[in-house]
Amino acid sequence: MNPTETKPKNVIWIFGDQHRSQALGIHGDPNLSTPNIDNLARTGTDFQNALTGSPLCCPCRGSLLTGLYPHKCVPGHEHRMPDSCKTVAHTFHDNGYETAWFGKWHLDGFKEANGRAAFHTIPPERRGGFDTWIGYENNNSQYDCWVHGHKNGGGEIGMYRLPGYETDSLTDLLIDFLKNRKLNADGTDTQPFFASLSVQPPHDPYVAPAIHAGSRNPATIELRPNVPAIPSVVERATNDLTGYYAMIENLDWNVGRVTQALRETGLDESTYIVFFSDHGDMHGCHGQFRKTNPFEESIRVPFIISGGIPNYGRRLPDTPALINHVDVAPTTLGLCGIDTPPWMQGKDLSGFYRRDRPKPELPDSAYLQLVIPTRHHDSVDRPWRGIVTDDGWKFVCLEGQPWLLFNLNEDPYELVNHAFNSRYKEKRQALLERLSKWIDDTGDSFNLPQL
Repeated sequence: MNPTETKPKNVIWIFGDQHRSQALGIHGDPNLSTPNIDNLARTGTDFQNALTGSPLCCPCRGSLLTGLYPHKCVPGHEHRMPDSCKTVAHTFHDNGYETAWFGKWHLDGFKEANGRAAFHTIPPERRGGFDTWIGYENNNSQYDCWVHGHKNGGGEIGMYRLPGYETDSLTDLLIDFLKNRKLNADGTDTQPFFASLSVQPPHDPYVAPAIHAGSRNPATIELRPNVPAIPSVVERATNDLTGYYAMIENLDWNVGRVTQALRETGLDESTYIVFFSDHGDMHGCHGQFRKTNPFEESIRVPFIISGGIPNYGRRLPDTPALINHVDVAPTTLGLCGIDTPPWMQGKDLSGFYRRDRPKPELPDSAYLQLVIPTRHHDSVDRPWRGIVTDDGWKFVCLEGQPWLLFNLNEDPYELVNHAFNSRYKEKRQALLERLSKWIDDTGDSFNLPQL
């Protein structure tokens, strides 16, 4: 074991909203350039089978912070995270870490029907236990972003408007936090920290700074093969993607700013960066838009761990391990040598990055849920449960009936649904049994079909 790896490590989460895994240069998307995120993957470990088990903002965010499945924490859109739920920040704090949150929260249950969530003040006791918390409930106006909160050791910060574009300004707050760290003589932090940068982009509306939007033309966008050639679908998808890709390139630029700040402050070799997203975005695939469905573009997300190891010399290679949204908090704690608290349902997969951490068995499957549908337009309007297996199958059920069955090995774009084909009845039955076990093991309830 490298003795430097036993010292406390800092860790930063960087994540956007609706950033699908497929939309990265390193993952083969020809429509954008993401050199800084790609570099995180090249110098770190890329979990290429990362997914969100609940492709909806509020449920996913509750699970990211608590390590609990949505039915145990935040089951639906605009549902408040229960006061009884502890978060990853509490566990870091109990282990001597300073904690900080910058950006989107969306866990206080504010209903947009009652006004603009950007102006909703979240009480200090409902900010997840973070020492510093500067953020907002929800915001869908990237150039009109208002934040409030508190700083560690200081009083309340009243609501104020961020200057400029949301992602840029929130990144400024994180960089200021980094530059104000106090270091020991050997360059390590006097107190280790866990910080999170949570930004709304690339969530719609798809608006980016001109320097990133540039002259990108919708006519040059290459759509995925599962976008049907229906004029209205193609037109909407290409127009939306023009802004979406520019927003991701802006996020990538800000990732570069964070890594540069870490180098300038001497924190680069003692700080892990965990880059991910809450869920994806369909952009016309299967004729669908936005999220809440179990198709690949909705559930697959980036998940990259980088840094924290001197010269990156002891990181492990990319892994096919299925990592779910409930595993993010336990894995982050594991990177810092902190055991998963017993109340978290997720698993610590940090051993797939750090050689000195226990390497867990590869999960055989991951559990998928939409507990309470939003019934918004461009959204699945009924609950479902499903699984993705480590051997490349996906099976999803509506209440009382099968819905989707795909062999992702031969059909990565999910063009052939076997859910009602008796040729696959044995595979369907086996997947149903595994899904049933997930429901039982997680304490969920759902009316599965009798096949």
